[in-house]
This record gives sequence, C-alpha cells and structure tokens, in this order.
Amino acid sequence: MARAQFDVGEEGGDREGGSTVLALRGDWSATELGDAPRRLPRRLEGVQVGGLDLTDLGRFDTAGALALIQSGVHLPEDAWSDRPEAGRVYAMVEKLERDQAPPPKRGPWAVRAFGRVGRGVEDVWSEMVLSMAFLGRLLIAMGRAIVAPGKIRWPAWVSQMERAGLDALPIIAVTNFFIGAVIAFLGADLLTQFGAGVFAVQLIGVSVLREFAVVITAVLLAGRSASSFAAEIGSMRMNQEVDAMNVMGVDPFQALVIPRLAALLIMLPLLTFVAVLAGLFGGMLVTWSQLGLGPAFFIQRMYEDGTMFMHLMVGLSKAPVFAIVVAAIGCRQGMAVAGDVESLGRRVTAAVVQAIFAIIFLDAVFALIYLELGV
Repeated sequence: MARAQFDVGEEGGDREGGSTVLALRGDWSATELGDAPRRLPRRLEGVQVGGLDLTDLGRFDTAGALALIQSGVHLPEDAWSDRPEAGRVYAMVEKLERDQAPPPKRGPWAVRAFGRVGRGVEDVWSEMVLSMAFLGRLLIAMGRAIVAPGKIRWPAWVSQMERAGLDALPIIAVTNFFIGAVIAFLGADLLTQFGAGVFAVQLIGVSVLREFAVVITAVLLAGRSASSFAAEIGSMRMNQEVDAMNVMGVDPFQALVIPRLAALLIMLPLLTFVAVLAGLFGGMLVTWSQLGLGPAFFIQRMYEDGTMFMHLMVGLSKAPVFAIVVAAIGCRQGMAVAGDVESLGRRVTAAVVQAIFAIIFLDAVFALIYLELGV
C-alpha cells in the first residue's frame, strides 16, 4: 500500500490548456489518506484545477473522493477519462454532497427555550388524551368482565396475585418494621423531654395505621409492580405479541390488564394490613427497649384508644384507590411502548415516577377530604 500523495503543477509544471494539473499518487482510500485531506485545501488555495494526472493513482474509494470534494476541487467531466471507475465513485459522492440538506440553523436561545416549553405542554396534553383513552378501554373491559364472569382468566389472576402480593410480602414487612421503629425512636426522644413518653404509643399508632403503612406499601408496589407491569407488557408489545392477540380475537385488556389490576386490588389491602402489624411491632420493640413500656402496656394503650380502629379504616380505605392507580399506570405505560428498547426504558421509568407521584398526590387529597369530614 502507498500513502496518498498529490502534486500541483506550477508555472513550469504540467499544463493542459493553461490549467493547473493535480497529480494524485498512491492509494486514496480510507486507510491510506493520512493527512492529505488537511494539506490539500491549503495547497489548492487560489488555484483552479483544470485536469488530473492519474498515472500513479492506486486505489480510490469514497473517502478519497470526499477529500477532493471538501478541498474545493471542481473537475471537468473528462478529468477521469484514464480511470473511469474512479470517476464514477467521485460523481456519486459529489452528487450526495450536493443534494445533502444544510443543517438547520439554531434559533435564538429564547425561541429554543419557549419551543421546549411548548413541546413539553404538547407532550403532557398527549399523555392526558392517551390516558383517558386507556381509561375508557379499561372501563369497557371491566364491564365485560362483570357481565360475563365465565370469561375471566382465573389462573392469570392467581398468578399475578402471587407475584405482586405474596412475593412482595417480605420487603413490605421489613420496610414497615423499620419505619415503625424510626417513628418510635423520634417520638420517644421528643416526648420524653416533656415527660409525655407514654404518648409515643399513640404517635406510633396514628402514624402507622393512618399514613405510613398504606403509603409505604403503595410506593414499594409502585417501584416493584408498576415497573414490572410496564416491562412485561412493553416487551410483549415489542415482540408483537399484543398484535397477535388482536389478530386471534383475544382482548389484550382482558388477558393482560384486568388480571394485574385485580391482583393489586385484592392484595394491596392485605399487604397494608401486614404492613400495619409490622410497623406496630417495630414501634413496640423500640418503646419497650427505650421507654420500658412492655408489649402488654403497648397493646392495652392501643385498645383503650377508641380512635385507633377509625385510623385503621382510614388507612385501609386508601389501599384500593392506590392499587387501581398503580396497576393502571403500569399497564398504561406498557401498552404505550413502541418497537425499540429505548422506548421500553422510558416507559418503565415513567410508570414508576407517575405512580409514586399519583400516590403522594392522592394521599394529600385523602387528607384534605378526611380533614373536612372530621375523621
């Protein structure tokens, strides 16, 4: 292989009809160009090339043609008569460069900023419209399941209940145990300063029964089940399995969405009750070790406080709503996956973020409602 070289005829050099001749030597290929593309424009500055000397030219590919074109060389049609195959490569690259659209001009920063805001608003509106369409199809599928219970896929329900409920039991119990312990530590430390350490029991009971048990459980399921739903259904969308269901006459909502929704609707209240027990147990151990309040005293204080059952009902009343929201968001994002892995990653992330945001928002709404009701 010979490195790409060139030579430009000077006043006493080769001329063809008074035009400067550009002599190409060696291989003008991607591997042998070297620094020729950098030196050639400087050497040809102010020079009009009228012909080519291709006597010592070796291999010639699109990289060599591009180097000549980008150096500003404008060659006549008969310049490649000695090497017509190289002339065809040069003509092809020249046509592609000539037809290539110039890059769009960047507008002012203010215009770009408002453009990003506008696209964000459009995306939010599009998500709202698609979510309402998904909700409509979901309600239709639920109505069909209620009208024709014989068509319900009970094995799919049981399988999803096991995966979304029983498999999540350990992490939910452990997490709420430590949440109850942390609340007990804070309450014992703060209330003891005022000589009211005994009221740490009420603090633990109200916070765990009313808020932390159901919210922490729902958030854990948002990160665990919503992402799983989006990934599973999204993978089926990528593999065109959902399209195959439609072709075979199987309703994807009946086969994929309803079992997952029903599984969370049944299991989240049960998991919330387990979380309540775990949180109270964690708080009881801390009050026993820090304040010397034994389990019998802890249970008695909880039993004697007549509002504890009401707080438990308030917490459990949120569970079905959180379950529907988490399952619907996970399935909705899974159904929106396109045919690429990047779309799958975006939708799984969106499922988790939207589910957690919806849980926090709905919890605040519930707090305002129960506050107005005096519950």
